[in-house]
Amino acid sequence: MHVPLWVWIATIAAIAAIFVFDFLTHVRKPHAPSFKESALWSTFYVTLALLFGAGLWYVWGHQHGVEYLAGFITEKSLSVDNLFVFAIIMAKFGVPREFQQKALLIGIVMALIMRGIFIAVGAAAINQFSWVFYIFGLFLLYTAFKLAVESFSHSEGGGEYEPNALVKYAQRHLPMRNDFDSNKLISKLNGKRVFTPMMLVIIALGVTDLLFALDSIPAIYGLTQEPYIVFTTNAFALLGLLQLYFLLGGLLDRLVYLGFGLALILAFIGVKLMFHALHLNTLPFINGGEHVGWAPDIPTWLSLTVIISILVITTIASLLKSRSAQSTTD
Repeated sequence: MHVPLWVWIATIAAIAAIFVFDFLTHVRKPHAPSFKESALWSTFYVTLALLFGAGLWYVWGHQHGVEYLAGFITEKSLSVDNLFVFAIIMAKFGVPREFQQKALLIGIVMALIMRGIFIAVGAAAINQFSWVFYIFGLFLLYTAFKLAVESFSHSEGGGEYEPNALVKYAQRHLPMRNDFDSNKLISKLNGKRVFTPMMLVIIALGVTDLLFALDSIPAIYGLTQEPYIVFTTNAFALLGLLQLYFLLGGLLDRLVYLGFGLALILAFIGVKLMFHALHLNTLPFINGGEHVGWAPDIPTWLSLTVIISILVITTIASLLKSRSAQSTTD
């Protein structure tokens, strides 16, 4: 699918404008969003993403439309899982609810920039070396196993945040005040400019976003090899994530099986990537450098069906499990 340069420029400009609008509307005046406000804006952003997908389907056809939908659902689901870690970081640093929007939005923008870089690198690598699909597939299988283990730990009462090396370095070397000054990153203390704990939160979110980007980009490339679809699915998955964080709130703790569901999805896409790599194989130590014909070709519509089915089953199972646990406690 050839996408003209002007379409890329227009798309990036429109997404940037939406983020600026998000900042002016929700972050400029610190406040704790109500459930109604979060629900309305979350619905708006999901509707916007689906309308974009419908337009893409109309302009570039059924196949690309299905690829976009499958990619958007996958990336949005992975983003919801990211919210677990965001909530833990906010609790760890004791960020007041009314100041959290600025930190989250800056973190989301950083995530989109990093994903844009990884998308470009991934596209260049795929165009040059078909064996990159082996790396993507193996990485997703490893990530799926790791996510399943972490999800089990979370269900057993784990989930503590341990500051990474960059956060620890900032704590030791940056001039820092101990309390928040509204949602400012830099404040004055005894006449000197110092950083607030909000800066540490931003750094923690940035490193976390970097790790999440390493998972999400191979996952979307397992569903489509079109860089434009890869970028727009990531962008629309991140748009509205700020409002979704406040909308879900305590519901995050009730989605006890979401991690297992996402692990299954990543494992499925990892296997699909491995099969795709076998189709394109040029490595001399695999089948003599020839393509492997027996590897099944998993169509995108089947991927979409599997992804939706896993998400529906794990969500229902999570809510039933939480309801059962709550009734037992009562």
